[in-house]
Amino acid sequence: MVCLTGVAHHWQIPRLVCEQQQTENFMTKDKKWAFVHHEENHATWASGLRNIFEYRDLGVKAATNGDYVAHVIRRNKNENDDGIQSWHIHECDFQLVYVLNGWATFEYEGQGQRTIRKGDAVLQTPMIKHREVACSDDFEVLEIVSPANFKTRVVEPPVPSGDVS
Repeated sequence: MVCLTGVAHHWQIPRLVCEQQQTENFMTKDKKWAFVHHEENHATWASGLRNIFEYRDLGVKAATNGDYVAHVIRRNKNENDDGIQSWHIHECDFQLVYVLNGWATFEYEGQGQRTIRKGDAVLQTPMIKHREVACSDDFEVLEIVSPANFKTRVVEPPVPSGDVS
């Protein structure tokens, strides 16, 4: 199917038909997702990948049958080094981080160090090597990842640009 775009009046109908067909195709996919309204006053916090953080599942993993996970991650009072500040990757197709509070500095392969602060968002490309350098005591983020059961692997640090070993 060819979708026409443009401003000419006679192009409007094909574009609308195309958009409607694309919407119908998307909506008819076999996605049996559930509606979720996750209320803060019923939230539970649990341990997770990092022992210096606690995690609040927002119900998206169950509602999407594992297609996505959405959780709030916040710094807890644990001061123990959890050793997860190593270079690592997440085996996922999509990862978005939105900072709700505080700040953190990460280092990303090919991007250098980036400090993210309240109101900032990061779309991490799939399989990008990265590591946390530091974070504030009040650091809190919303993270959305697909698929929900993604794996995290510790990896070798990236080779700096220009270095040939």
